[in-house]
Amino acid sequence: MGDVMGHLTRLTERYPTLEECRDHVYTAYLMLESTVAQDGLILACGNGGSSADSDHIVGELMKGFYSRRTVTAAKREAFLSQFPDEGSVLADNLQGAIRAISLTAHAALLTAFANDCEPEYIFAQQVWGYGRRGDTLICISTSGNSRNVVRAAQVAKVVGMRVIGLTGEHGGALRDLSDVTIRVPSALTSEVQEYHLPVYHALCLMLEERFFGQ
Repeated sequence: MGDVMGHLTRLTERYPTLEECRDHVYTAYLMLESTVAQDGLILACGNGGSSADSDHIVGELMKGFYSRRTVTAAKREAFLSQFPDEGSVLADNLQGAIRAISLTAHAALLTAFANDCEPEYIFAQQVWGYGRRGDTLICISTSGNSRNVVRAAQVAKVVGMRVIGLTGEHGGALRDLSDVTIRVPSALTSEVQEYHLPVYHALCLMLEERFFGQ
């Protein structure tokens, strides 16, 4: 746990203005940790730069970030039992993954839904399809008021998911919908996005340390 907390400490040492967010970042980590420990699913959504952040988060979770996340001996044996000649090669080229999906990454689904249905519900539909009780939705919006992100949060609450809001200093509508809202200390879109990156990097590193650390 000390190493997990070390990532949080380094976050606030490198970005002192984020000290006011420290407790909320840690609470968000605990929610994500609980989801991963139960083999649950992490979903993320946002628009524009926040869409890119959603993809970025999933990229850090689904493969090694700082850690190589080597396949365990038991799982290596499973590969060898099925494929004696290639099992080692398969195991050597895979890494431990934290199950996560970016709701912004499915072009065919997104464009079909936007064309055929109400675009405001483009993320909500995916939350309804993927989400289960105990899963976690990360909602990224600099204002906290992006309508499609708010709709996703509303559906997540009905499903029984945890909701983490990643916003600017005001929090917007996500402030009341989220189980925890990490409100970084700016209202300027570019600055909010700049703060969001080290925050979610810290969360990804904390999760990696917890589940794949030595």
